[in-house]
Amino acid sequence: MTAPLKYLGAYSDDTRHQVQALLNQNRLGEVLKKRYPKAHDVRNDRALYDYVQDLRDEFLRNAAPIDKVLFDSKIHVINHALGLHTSISRIQGGKLKAKHEIRVATMFRECPIEFLRMIAVHELAHVKEKQHDKAFYKLCTYMEPHYHQYEFDVRLYLTELEHSGQRLW
Repeated sequence: MTAPLKYLGAYSDDTRHQVQALLNQNRLGEVLKKRYPKAHDVRNDRALYDYVQDLRDEFLRNAAPIDKVLFDSKIHVINHALGLHTSISRIQGGKLKAKHEIRVATMFRECPIEFLRMIAVHELAHVKEKQHDKAFYKLCTYMEPHYHQYEFDVRLYLTELEHSGQRLW
């Protein structure tokens, strides 16, 4: 293998070898484009807010409301963040109130809807489950049954982007 595949470090040697072979043949992007032919149309913060709210209303009706959702150009995938969930606590009239914000890396403004859904589901799951534990991933797969496949494919996309420097969508 040539360069380490930093986004795929937790996967098996066999998987990493297969990905490296696709990279060596310059075919990884082609494989991803065939699987996900087009980008989503959630292009602005309002559309992203509506998209995440629809997911929340469908799967997490009893969870705390989401106050802000936006694309954030300050999130760098290099730091292993695709999105962020923050909870800001404030005292209002003697009560402690938490405001929940979800931020998605701007690079996902142009990607397949499956990638955006995986990130939105991940960040929404943090509203109920703070840690990346069994309960967290169970909630993710409840909201998106193909969650793990989409997460893997996002990792493939990040690997391809690092290798070629070219966005696919």
